Amino acid sequence: MTVTRSPYASCRTAQLSMSAIKDMAIRAAKLPDVASLTWGLPSFRTPEHIREAVAEALREDPDAGKYTLPDGLPQLREAVADTHFALTGLRVSAGRNVVVTAGNMEGVKVVLDTILDDGDEVILTDPGFASHVQQIMACGGQPIYWPLDEARGWGADIGKLEPLISPRTRAILLVTPSNPTGTILDREVLLSVGEIALRHGILVVLDDPYSHFAFHRASDCFNLASAEAYAGNVAYLFSFSKCHAMSGWRLGYAVVPEALKRQMLKLHDATLICAPRPSQLAGLAALRGSGDHLDEFRSILDRRRNLICGRLDRVRHVFSYIRPRGAYYVFPRIETAHENATQFCLDLLNKAQVCVTPGSAFGPSGEGHVRMAFCVSDEEIEKAFDRIEQHFPS
Repeated sequence: MTVTRSPYASCRTAQLSMSAIKDMAIRAAKLPDVASLTWGLPSFRTPEHIREAVAEALREDPDAGKYTLPDGLPQLREAVADTHFALTGLRVSAGRNVVVTAGNMEGVKVVLDTILDDGDEVILTDPGFASHVQQIMACGGQPIYWPLDEARGWGADIGKLEPLISPRTRAILLVTPSNPTGTILDREVLLSVGEIALRHGILVVLDDPYSHFAFHRASDCFNLASAEAYAGNVAYLFSFSKCHAMSGWRLGYAVVPEALKRQMLKLHDATLICAPRPSQLAGLAALRGSGDHLDEFRSILDRRRNLICGRLDRVRHVFSYIRPRGAYYVFPRIETAHENATQFCLDLLNKAQVCVTPGSAFGPSGEGHVRMAFCVSDEEIEKAFDRIEQHFPS
């Protein structure tokens, strides 16, 4: 693609697109009374013990509004190391392996910026998270799509992965449970990914916002970061945004090989110096807290999953779908006549005042689908589907 250079944008920037998720949210914000299922923004309030811990620190701690070191508060990094051990059984060093980030968006971007030169390749699932595509391109890289099989419940065929690897491949980027499909990659698949990455000397980047939201058994969500054999090839990134209802706090952490941390810190510091200290204090309270809210959040999301699937069942002439196993998205196929996914979503927004995200934003396999988020209130889901039923009478 030829891009004409603007005085206000590099050629690299000019070829990027605004995330379709945010584009649809911006469009919806300009219209009155839109029922929005587009943005993965949990309806939950940040738990009280987190808010109170930060309020107390702001009152009592004279340093609460100051910078931290670029890799984060030492006590938070220690808490991360302890949490990582509890989750994976592997000991990591707070000093050598942990970086506190401004959410996983910043964390993943810094990892990619660290490892990619122009023309390098990153493999990601198709469908996969829309913003990862833009992040790879923003770092001068090329996204390479590992297609999932819709006929097998968006299952991953490990046999199709290794042929995608070239001399320019630097990483495999995964989200499980998946955004947008709610797929959970099986343990055997993930272990095979780790073995392939080790054999080819490439990095596996695990972006983990949703592992607390598996709707059958927590053991369904195998964490490749728990496999000691592949620890030197895995960067694990955890976000507080979803499971601790802290999306606006912009906080996450990365557990990475020591050599990667040393390089990452250069770009992390040059980008924002450090994650906001009040947010780091909130993260410390979240990790030290009981986590009782997690069961409540998961139960509510499971109920909303049942609600949105029940409503989809009533509009089978419009959508077919695969029931998600985790996260809080469903990725229906459009069964009614339409030009393409983007135009379908624009028509639905402008004519029915319902906002969903075009599946084409999530990779080539997403065309002909839409993403719906069920982390919103029950009332918002009901309102959206009441309008869909009215707009598409059976």
